Amino acid sequence: MSSDQLSRRAENYLRKLCVEIPNRRVGSQGNREATDFFAQVVRSYGFDTQTPLFECMDWRSGGARLEAGGEPFNVFPSPYSQGCQEQAELVSASNVAELETIECKGKLLLLRGEITQEQLMPKNFTFFNPENHQHIVRLLETKRPLAILAATGRNPGLAGGMYPFPLIEDGDFDIPSVYMKDVVGEKLVEYVGEQVSLLSEAERIPGTACNVIARRGGSERKLVVCAHIDAKIDTPGAIDNAGGVVTLLLLAELLADYQKELGVEIVALNGEDYYSAAGQVHYLQTNQATLDQIVLAVNIDGAGYTKGNTAYSLYECPQEIAALTHQVFSSYADILEGEQWYQSDHMIFVQAGRPAMAITSDQFEWLSTHVTHTKKDTPEIVAGDRLVNLALGLRDVVRLLSSV
Repeated sequence: MSSDQLSRRAENYLRKLCVEIPNRRVGSQGNREATDFFAQVVRSYGFDTQTPLFECMDWRSGGARLEAGGEPFNVFPSPYSQGCQEQAELVSASNVAELETIECKGKLLLLRGEITQEQLMPKNFTFFNPENHQHIVRLLETKRPLAILAATGRNPGLAGGMYPFPLIEDGDFDIPSVYMKDVVGEKLVEYVGEQVSLLSEAERIPGTACNVIARRGGSERKLVVCAHIDAKIDTPGAIDNAGGVVTLLLLAELLADYQKELGVEIVALNGEDYYSAAGQVHYLQTNQATLDQIVLAVNIDGAGYTKGNTAYSLYECPQEIAALTHQVFSSYADILEGEQWYQSDHMIFVQAGRPAMAITSDQFEWLSTHVTHTKKDTPEIVAGDRLVNLALGLRDVVRLLSSV
């Protein structure tokens, strides 16, 4: 198949994942449609394909309303929060010291300023959970406000391009919460000590989801190539991360006749943009006995942007694999070595002691600040020909690694 034909196929895949399937949040109908579609395609290219289920939580929101002094304030239910209807005194804390001393049981707690500069990691998140975040969560659960009102600005490192961003995005945290822009919080603080009313309509929905694991080749040593198939709630998720998923589908087609001793495992992981990383945790737990067979784990996240180049970075790679990778990608003008970054699924393999490669756009920082986790993340910003080049490059990596 020609590159032009593969590019058209890539564009069709993008449209399927981002337009025809309306939402890929974990646990949703759209997420199930996406994993079903992925499994069907890779299976058609001769891969032994499995779809192991795990329990998860879907979530729906009917919006939120906050009123103080007869004035409405624009707020949003925090993803995966429980709903509530409360009228109570408003109190406020802007740093940890104030939170440690404030009396807020039975009250509505406004968090703003220093304490809301970065999104709190979910309380049971396995891979990264700073002690200062854990301390704040413990304080909130101990002090038991009726609900939390968080005023936030921008934090692209943890929350992508959202403004405002939800301070709390955690299905294991049971105090209802909403969030608002920092400038709204500056106005709301004028009502501290007065009665305010909050209605947040939100629903937690128990469900299941799955990873898709497609294998072929030998079983003693393997190369894992993965991308997360889920997307943030109510976003098209094109650059984050339909482009990565499409690259996997193209690679499966390019490897349809692969029969080498080096095993190839193509994995659609389901949960990178989900509060508990449930799919990643499930993959590690169920594959614990074979992780040492991985000679290289490649993670694609944020690839295919129409501007700039594709960027790869290496983590704990043996010199031979690093040299081979550089050799392959030097033949592709739009694939260059870039800066290391740590906010995606390659790190679950690095933490497990396996060599890894991360592939994204060299415009990653700009995309994180302005596009990812927002409705701007549409198929128009992803170039099918870039995904084709990346898939071809990865095919060449597989071929060379199979001879090592």
